[in-house]
Amino acid sequence: MPDRPIRVGISACLLGEEVRFDGGHKRDSFLTDTVGRFVEWVPVCPEVECGFGTPRESMRLARRGRTIRLITNKSGQDVTGQLDRYAVRRVEALDAARLSGYVLKKDSPSCGLERVKVYDAHNLPTRTGRGVFAARLIERFPHLPVEEEGRLSDPRLRDNFVERVFAYARLQQLFAPRWTLGALVAFHTAHQLILMAHSPRACRQLGVLVAGARKRKNNKKKTSRSDVERQYTGGFMTALRVVATPRRHGHVLQHVAGYLKQVLDRASKAELSETIDEYRRGLVPLDVPVTLIRHYVRRHDIGSLAGQRYLDPHPREFMLPNHV
Repeated sequence: MPDRPIRVGISACLLGEEVRFDGGHKRDSFLTDTVGRFVEWVPVCPEVECGFGTPRESMRLARRGRTIRLITNKSGQDVTGQLDRYAVRRVEALDAARLSGYVLKKDSPSCGLERVKVYDAHNLPTRTGRGVFAARLIERFPHLPVEEEGRLSDPRLRDNFVERVFAYARLQQLFAPRWTLGALVAFHTAHQLILMAHSPRACRQLGVLVAGARKRKNNKKKTSRSDVERQYTGGFMTALRVVATPRRHGHVLQHVAGYLKQVLDRASKAELSETIDEYRRGLVPLDVPVTLIRHYVRRHDIGSLAGQRYLDPHPREFMLPNHV
């Protein structure tokens, strides 16, 4: 766990705050009761905070020529400017919070991340929009893990988001002080298996980046630390956005099993092989072979695997029983 609170931004209605247009809320028990035990929420309701009040007239996104505007449903008032100006200020202020993730309210004309309804001149909707505030958030923090609460009902998307939040927190911790190349090498080494599960290509590319930075340092050539930080952060977080598939997890598990060949007896090898095969066939969740491998790593003191974040990516409470 990082040595600072893991702060995650969230649409305030998802915490049970009565800030919706009708004075209600959309409390999400998984977010409040499970995730909330491990993170510090930073609630935001851009519609209330920019002055629309509660209750208020409902709004929607509407296409006006080549632009998309935020229009009130009854009076037809264009309130795009008011919300957008506030959104720019609010996301800039969020920089001081050092967020490690953000959960947005789906379908919201202000907070919806994707597939928000946009109405045309004939009052016909298409799901092609993004909320006004969400657009500014993504623009300001392109590498921040962001999801909608609706998509978090999918176990794989949920696990991917939680994994990204904790990985991003560790990445922020790495680059927060005056970091060293040695610390970056250690970070990359610890996350190699995670990267392999998401994007083997990105894993190789980031390895080349890290090795190149070390080589330039050893040759005493001028190295732009900011460029290395920027490129590594972008490549790392882009890779983790790719949802790891059971097939890739299976490859990683087999790769790890190779490290254990020399220390396991025949029965243990057979047990591990069978467990990996059961995962591949969807009979057990990923946590089953990972827990078994973690046991063998501790029992036989396999130092090369003990520090791999793949075996301990986040608090185990997030590993759902039905996640296969």
